[in-house]
Amino acid sequence: MPGTLARGLVAGAAGTTVLNVVTYLDMALRGRPASTTPERTVDAIAAATGVEVPGRGSVRESRRTALGALAGIGTGLGTGVLASAACSAGIRLPGPVGAVATGAAAMAASDVPATLLGVGDPRTWSGADWAADVVPHLAYGATVHAVVQGVRTDRERAVPRGAASAGLTARSALLGVAAGSRSALGFAAPALTAPTKPGRLGSSSVPARVLGAAALVGELVADKSPDTPDRTSGPGLAPRLAGAAAGATRLAERERANAALPTVAATAGALAGAFGGLAWRRWATDRLPAWQAAVLEDGVALALAALACVPGRNRRPLAVVPG
Repeated sequence: MPGTLARGLVAGAAGTTVLNVVTYLDMALRGRPASTTPERTVDAIAAATGVEVPGRGSVRESRRTALGALAGIGTGLGTGVLASAACSAGIRLPGPVGAVATGAAAMAASDVPATLLGVGDPRTWSGADWAADVVPHLAYGATVHAVVQGVRTDRERAVPRGAASAGLTARSALLGVAAGSRSALGFAAPALTAPTKPGRLGSSSVPARVLGAAALVGELVADKSPDTPDRTSGPGLAPRLAGAAAGATRLAERERANAALPTVAATAGALAGAFGGLAWRRWATDRLPAWQAAVLEDGVALALAALACVPGRNRRPLAVVPG
């Protein structure tokens, strides 16, 4: 059976092909011109990095077109790999939901960078513009989801997933709150509280435990520095959301549960933890020394992570499907 990476590349390639087919059919039926967004995005990246696209006249135009197309192919392949990795992590979505989520992720991967670079503004798009973008990406999402869900890796076949329990979902939300406060807890807490019996689901290696502990200690120290980035900014929030989602998949693995709902709960918890922690630190500014407020927050985050991760260890051993 193929691995996660190979399956993702195949799914991404299939989805990109379908996206291009739908796009060109739309151009043929409506007689509309090709989008110039990829080329203008290449120009914006070149301007931002100070690197010019070499050549003049038609030579330069050809290179701009090629680079824009290659970037689109890379986005399609990368999103396919991410969808495959999510499935391997235990996130299983119903067909329509998976198609929409995967298509939306691919659309965001294309449109958000272009918007941030000032290439376009989706708020000014017409209904036809939105349809020309949404429909091909939905076709892409449906194709990628179908391929990923239709091909199972050996580990996925060996570990079937059931519905997530209410308790698992609640504990995932608690872990999300903890990760929103201290991002390293999303990875470190499940690793440090992993099953202790050999062969159990969700077990962690010694290097993973050491790495988790080191990352957590490092963040606890760095959080006290005035130069630490705002936790609700892009660079501060992204690792908190990612850590919460990753931690929820590890908790779901222990219980052989579908990680989709726990991941959503953990992500929501991370948002609450990030903004709630910031509100606490601002409230405490005139009432406590900054280091005391930070240490109190450390304690709350560690306690929430323990409540989320300690239960549910040492469950059934990993089953192996013969052949």
